[in-house]
Amino acid sequence: MKKILIKNAKIVNEGSIKEADVFVEDGIIVEIAESISAKSPDVQIFDAEGTYLLPGVIDDQVHFREPGLTHKETIEMGSKAAVAGGITSFIEMPNTLPQTTTIEKLEEKFDLAKEKSYANYSFMFGGTNDNLEEILKVDPKSTAALKLFLGSSTGNMLVDDEKTLEQIFSKSPLLIAVHCEDEATVQQNLEEAIAKYGEDIPIEMHPKIRSEEACFKSSSKAVALAKKTGARLHVFHVSTEKELSLFSNKKPLKDKKITAEVCIHHLWFNDQDYEKKGTFIKWNPAVKTKKDQEALMKALNKDLLDVVATDHAPHTREEKKNSYTKAPSGGPLVQHALPAMLQFYHQDKISLEKIVEKMCHNPAILFQIKDRGFIREGYKADMVLVDLNAPWSVQADNIQYKCGWSPFEGTTFKSRITHTFVNGNLVYKNFKHSAFSPVAEPLEFDR
Repeated sequence: MKKILIKNAKIVNEGSIKEADVFVEDGIIVEIAESISAKSPDVQIFDAEGTYLLPGVIDDQVHFREPGLTHKETIEMGSKAAVAGGITSFIEMPNTLPQTTTIEKLEEKFDLAKEKSYANYSFMFGGTNDNLEEILKVDPKSTAALKLFLGSSTGNMLVDDEKTLEQIFSKSPLLIAVHCEDEATVQQNLEEAIAKYGEDIPIEMHPKIRSEEACFKSSSKAVALAKKTGARLHVFHVSTEKELSLFSNKKPLKDKKITAEVCIHHLWFNDQDYEKKGTFIKWNPAVKTKKDQEALMKALNKDLLDVVATDHAPHTREEKKNSYTKAPSGGPLVQHALPAMLQFYHQDKISLEKIVEKMCHNPAILFQIKDRGFIREGYKADMVLVDLNAPWSVQADNIQYKCGWSPFEGTTFKSRITHTFVNGNLVYKNFKHSAFSPVAEPLEFDR
């Protein structure tokens, strides 16, 4: 049995910071105490003095592009970048090629991850206008959620038939996670922009095309439908101040039926950044105003927003360099999400305890993930050591993404991930990965 002992760590967990040792045996946290001695010579000891020990981050929204789009990324490369960023578990989206809209395709993804992933994994099943029968076959104990695109997406994954939507909301055995942008509003705005600018639409028009109105119209409709049907709804990547009125902090997370997520890019960037970053910060939903950006951070601290995620969605540099209408939306983020949030800590915008709550504890609670997301005895040993005073700059030679670029390129972060443990195995240390071995596990859900 593999045994590790982490000594002298400042543990950030469940609303407090305390110094303690952590003993792990066979991938499970066995003991947390003020002082633990190595009980046998086969224990590997890590002295964490001067660093902070966090539960491994659980990212509830990534696009790792496999199968079918592997020129952008693979499960292997995406998960490798994730553990470099302190993400020990991910939930991947269904809009690959082919799409994950049948049980057969879902099982194929689990098989790929079992062979290749550095991080623990689960997948969302994709809903369409015509696959309700397949949705009803999905096992809630092994599959994270049902993903619905209520704005334009790949292939036939736009769910826009109202009768079908109500049936899905009424019958889904899974939590329903939604991308909310009203397609009719977006298309009308786009047509008006093309009429004005032709193919040379300025990137600064993106938040006006994929507008506040488009977001609110769609998300308010989804929330109303969830209230009507009693469905368990999770709204992805909230990007506007206006949408915050749809969510509540009156109940503890475990009792909420309607929850919301905010992404790193909507907290970090605003529409003033388009001039410098161009299509490299083109996301759907769009990065919006500074007022929206500030409101999202306040809502995160007030618990109107429950989870921080990445919506990691890499494209090649060449694809992103295209004109507005041809440049795809999305960007790589898993490696830099936790350092970015820690930068907000240094700026006094959020506490370490709140970062851990939103990136580690809450995804586990919200998705009912079994035995992860906390540093607790009996839980899986997914843990991250961070040095809050070890500045480093994002440069081409330390970017882990297959696509080879980052919207943070040139940014200096004050905090560094020094060690990442997945199920008690050291998989990453100071910009270097351990030799690959299949230590990652599929997530299990307590449902």
